[in-house]
Amino acid sequence: MALEKFTSIFRVEELRRKIFYTLGLFIVYRVGSHLPTPGIDSSVLAQAFNSDSIFGLFDLFAGGAFSKASIFALGIMPYISASIMFQLLGSVIPTIKKLQEEGEEGRKKINQYTRYLTVAIAVLQAYGTATFLTSLSAGGQNVVVGLTTAQFMPLTILTFTAGTIFVMWLGEKITEHGIGNGISLIIFIGIIARFPQGVIDVVMGIINETGNMTIVTGAFLVAAMLFVIASVILVTRAQRRIPV
Repeated sequence: MALEKFTSIFRVEELRRKIFYTLGLFIVYRVGSHLPTPGIDSSVLAQAFNSDSIFGLFDLFAGGAFSKASIFALGIMPYISASIMFQLLGSVIPTIKKLQEEGEEGRKKINQYTRYLTVAIAVLQAYGTATFLTSLSAGGQNVVVGLTTAQFMPLTILTFTAGTIFVMWLGEKITEHGIGNGISLIIFIGIIARFPQGVIDVVMGIINETGNMTIVTGAFLVAAMLFVIASVILVTRAQRRIPV
């Protein structure tokens, strides 16, 4: 029964087109997440990068692109930051609050201003990331090779900023022509991209007894995850019937 419902999705031409369009842009995003930034020695970067730091959390939302210093290293986070800032500014700045209350036209203007702010934030974050990369080294070798600092900084800032703008464009295209909210789906894809490898690492750690997790802890974690998923579904699908 469930299989029939799933296969019936692909019988509707418009829905099938949207699904394949969304999947195609997902592939573009994942390919871009593995394209290296010019001047970066990926092998040295892998040794120098500490996944337990705050950069590891940022890398989680970027789908591993940050730890690879790919062209999508900043991911969609500058856009998320800009959106949050405009939501907060709407509470204190009357002009922005008025735009929020103007409906569709106001929303379009806010979206345009959000894009401009995204570019500014991306430039600042790209500068900080480029500075961070120039300071990294491992085994006596620097992460940045083949380029001087004067060459690497502007090239990296331009690459990271352009990558963020492209990812933002992908998200908007998914929202417009695909399925669901494109920005949310890109964040989701970035997170689950590392899920299979994470599961493999945990399982191998339990089998080889090289990790901190035991079978009991792993079983408890799986049960907790299933409970959270079931609770979210229950709350989402819940109804409260009010007699009229």
